[in-house]
Amino acid sequence: MKAVSANRYAIFLAIAALGCGIDLWTKSWAFEQIGFPPAPRENVIHIVGDILTLDTHLNEGALFGMGQGQTTLFALLSVAAAVGVVVWLFVAGAAEDLLLTVALGAVVGGIFGNLYDRLGWHELEWLNDGNRGHLPGERVYAVRDWMHFKIEAIGFDWPVFNIADALLVCGAGLLVLHAFRHPGK
Repeated sequence: MKAVSANRYAIFLAIAALGCGIDLWTKSWAFEQIGFPPAPRENVIHIVGDILTLDTHLNEGALFGMGQGQTTLFALLSVAAAVGVVVWLFVAGAAEDLLLTVALGAVVGGIFGNLYDRLGWHELEWLNDGNRGHLPGERVYAVRDWMHFKIEAIGFDWPVFNIADALLVCGAGLLVLHAFRHPGK
C-alpha cells in the first residue's frame, strides 16, 4: 500500500461531490421546469434551435438505453465500480497521479448521480401516461435524463443524457488520455 497525499483525497472528493451535486440539482431543476416525461412539447426548452434542447426522459437501462429494466443489476455494478475506484486510487496508490485522481473523481461523481436515481431516491412516481408497463403511483427506479443533442440534417441523434453521464464520459476520456500518455503503467 502506497502513501497518498491528503490533497489527492480532497481533489477526488471535491470533484466527485461537486459533480454529483450539480447533476442532482440540474435533474431536479429540469424535471420541475419541463415536467414528467413525456412532457408537453411547449415545455421543451430550445437552447440552440432543435439541435440542443432540454427535455425530460427516464432511462431504466444504462448507456444508450441498453438493458432496460435491469435497474438492480446496474445499481449493484455502480456500487462495485465505485468501490473498485476507491481501492485503485487509495489502496493501490493510483492517486499519486493527478490525472487519474481527476478522471476517477469525475467517474465516481457520475456513478453516484445516476445511482441516486436508480435507487428511486428522487421519489418520482409513474403517472397515467407513458408508464412503460408501470402502475400509476409506483416509484420510478430510473435515471432522469434531460439534455438532447441532435442534428436532423445529417441524421445524428444522441440519446438524451444528464450531467452524470457527461462526467462518466469525460472521466473515461481522461482515462484513455492517461493510457496513451503512460502506456507502460
